[in-house]
Amino acid sequence: QVQFVESGGGLVQPGGSLRLSCTASGNFLSISVMGWYRQAPGKQRELVIRIARGGTTNVIDSVKGRFAISRDNAKNTAYLQMNNLKPEDTAVYYCNARVTFGTGYDDYWGQGTQVTVAS
Repeated sequence: QVQFVESGGGLVQPGGSLRLSCTASGNFLSISVMGWYRQAPGKQRELVIRIARGGTTNVIDSVKGRFAISRDNAKNTAYLQMNNLKPEDTAVYYCNARVTFGTGYDDYWGQGTQVTVAS
């Protein structure tokens, strides 16, 4: 069983910053990829940013230069720093991780955290 705890999120004015974190716990070998997806009302869930265990990152164009992801492998934790937030960043943000077990791997999701950017 794998559990995720997400923290951060909330209400911020345009141009402001927020930091999300996601920590995994349970009985597994390692986590290969961690990242965040987001889903705005009436829209499909989309990948925002992700980081591989070795540090390679992928990020969508709309947040390049504003969002940054990092991870602490020893703590099974990833961090999402969001700067210069815009109203269009408003969404529920979901942590996602590919967890490796002895028999293979599975993708897991956090419970989601609301990010609202409004003046």
